[in-house]
Amino acid sequence: MKLRFFVLPLTLALTTIAAHAQGGLYFNPIVTRVSNSQADSGPFAFLGQGNTSQIFGGVVLGGYYDVYKAPKFEVGLDLRDEIEHGNGASLNNFLFGARIAAKPQSTFKPYAQIAIGDGRSKSQLSPIHATKFEYVISGGIDRPLNKHVDWRVIEIGYGSVTTMSSYLYGGPVDIPAANLLNFSTGFVFRIP
Repeated sequence: MKLRFFVLPLTLALTTIAAHAQGGLYFNPIVTRVSNSQADSGPFAFLGQGNTSQIFGGVVLGGYYDVYKAPKFEVGLDLRDEIEHGNGASLNNFLFGARIAAKPQSTFKPYAQIAIGDGRSKSQLSPIHATKFEYVISGGIDRPLNKHVDWRVIEIGYGSVTTMSSYLYGGPVDIPAANLLNFSTGFVFRIP
């Protein structure tokens, strides 16, 4: 939670770096496969009793800001919040990272980014939340539709976060960090 209060002022401060920079805002659906090599049990089992994977769905709300533009690529920052639910459990990922995008030579604009932040998880049977460090590496393709709107054809991300588990509250089995494989699509509204 403290990371959120640091990142927002930092992002606003960085917006003054380049007057010619461009950004974008997005609010898109997201689907994530959360998996773990060790099944958990009890009221803190994030993936459910005895499960090692679960599909979560929700929305990703975020924005990016390009702070440097070169002839063939742009470098910027990305800030996002992913809110997802599955099997009665919830996962909220707040991420901040670096982004690089190729300038479109054709009708598509590929990009890649790496982000860190915190993942807040809650199991189905417990009101307690666990907030732990998270990382995600993502890549995708945007297709400009006009001057202000891009179609995010697809974004694929892979990351890891330690989710709520019985082990965090004295359980006997060490539950490793969960792997996240997510997919998103939708629209990006560019701000020149």
